[in-house]
Amino acid sequence: MTAKHWSDANWQELEKKPLEIYMFVDPICPDCWSLEPIIKKLIMEYGSYIRIKYVLKGSLSGLNKRDRANASILSSQDNARSLNGNAGLNGHEWHSTPMTSPFIASVAIKAAELQGKRAGSRFLRTLQERLFLKEQDISELEVLQICADEAKLDLDEFCQDIHSPSASKAFQCDMKIATEMEVQSTPTLVFFNENIEDEGIKVEGVYPYEVYVQIIEEMVGNPEKNQLPTIDEFIEQFKIVASPELAIIYNISVQQAEKELKKRMFQQKIEQITTKNGTFWRFLS
Repeated sequence: MTAKHWSDANWQELEKKPLEIYMFVDPICPDCWSLEPIIKKLIMEYGSYIRIKYVLKGSLSGLNKRDRANASILSSQDNARSLNGNAGLNGHEWHSTPMTSPFIASVAIKAAELQGKRAGSRFLRTLQERLFLKEQDISELEVLQICADEAKLDLDEFCQDIHSPSASKAFQCDMKIATEMEVQSTPTLVFFNENIEDEGIKVEGVYPYEVYVQIIEEMVGNPEKNQLPTIDEFIEQFKIVASPELAIIYNISVQQAEKELKKRMFQQKIEQITTKNGTFWRFLS
């Protein structure tokens, strides 16, 4: 059977699919950021069978405490690397930036989701890039507005929604779901099939890509794998990439990924970005 080719049109489509994956995340959690390449690859290869539902998880009592964020950032990369050699987007510890209120960042994500699930996913990705790549305080309204603009949201609507009861209630709803499912940490993925009576399969932390594929295969049967986009298509779609990310998605070494990226830099297709959190590559439109 001919493999289907991945395209932006089937990225996070909202129609009913055999599996729904609840992905519990915290916008300031480095492990959640490290898991993104695996999630992207799952959607590109098995998007016909899975739908991702992002659910925010955090401690309401501790969301304003920077110490919690620092502790997570200092410890998470070693954990991620021990579970998945290439999961971290660099070989160094993440450096944090002061944050006045992570609660506001979480509410902002829910405000973005009011414009659609795809809009919420784009906004979350942009928010993480601002935090981990540019080391900006993602609880500042100005930074949130920049993220909304980059995620192609309706800016006026976003600015209204971020202060609305709807966004706050949506975040509280996420927290309730996390409590009901006994989710203790992020990232956590819970896989559900179409039978609502069956319990979900909960996976806490970051694991090699093959672990998640095995779960999908066991729950679906023999899913047909979609063809991955070319490297050029992938970079153009996601704009900013890292060599370990490319290595995970295309099952190549980090050295080979760096070679591919440098070749495109010399072709003036991308540019190199160096931050405290490692080296990244940005698409030049």
